[in-house]
Amino acid sequence: MILLSAGPLVVAFVVTVLEMTEVVALVFALSADHAAGPRHGAIGATVGIAVVAGAALALGAAFLALPREYLLWASAALLSGFGVFLTRSTLRTYRRERAAAAAGVPVSARPRVITQFLGGFTVGAVEGTEVVVVLLALAAAGQAGTAVVGAIAGGLVLVAATAVVHERVRRIKTRWLKLGATGVVFAFAAFWTGEAAGVRWPYGDLLLVPFFAAALLLVRGTIALWLAGEGRSAAAANG
Repeated sequence: MILLSAGPLVVAFVVTVLEMTEVVALVFALSADHAAGPRHGAIGATVGIAVVAGAALALGAAFLALPREYLLWASAALLSGFGVFLTRSTLRTYRRERAAAAAGVPVSARPRVITQFLGGFTVGAVEGTEVVVVLLALAAAGQAGTAVVGAIAGGLVLVAATAVVHERVRRIKTRWLKLGATGVVFAFAAFWTGEAAGVRWPYGDLLLVPFFAAALLLVRGTIALWLAGEGRSAAAANG
């Protein structure tokens, strides 16, 4: 029988919920351009988390010695590239929806399975590392059983919450999902770049909120300017 300690249990639970919530947010973001929903991104995230968990079980405390900043640099670069791709994809969605509205036909999104999977894998591995570091620290303090129970409980609560909001998220229009997705991706890329460079962000992960707002405004403004420029060019050509 495992004797549970309240303090470590709460720590493991809260850390798991917080870090895995970021995984869920990015998986939903990456699924904005996919008609099949977040399935492939969720599979990628699950594989990423499983790889990290497997490495932690196999290597134990040695896992703590891995250079986490390398993973952050790679993840930030991948997300930045995907953010540029998603910005252009968002612009295409605005164009398609505008053209479809004029023609009175529905808009369909093209699936991109590999980008969903790789994006999900990346965020799953990074955030899984965050959780594993805390759980290993608790295990080293003699609270391994409590840490596992807290992490499992946090994961189950998050899965249940995600199941509740899943269909509501899918009802949001594609262009708004993509716009929000781009903001989320760039926010995480900027945040992880700073962490990889050794920046100590004030307020920790809470800084992702203003990062997201700034990225959202920047991307929306860029798309608005792009569309306005195209409109002027079209008007000049017709004139």
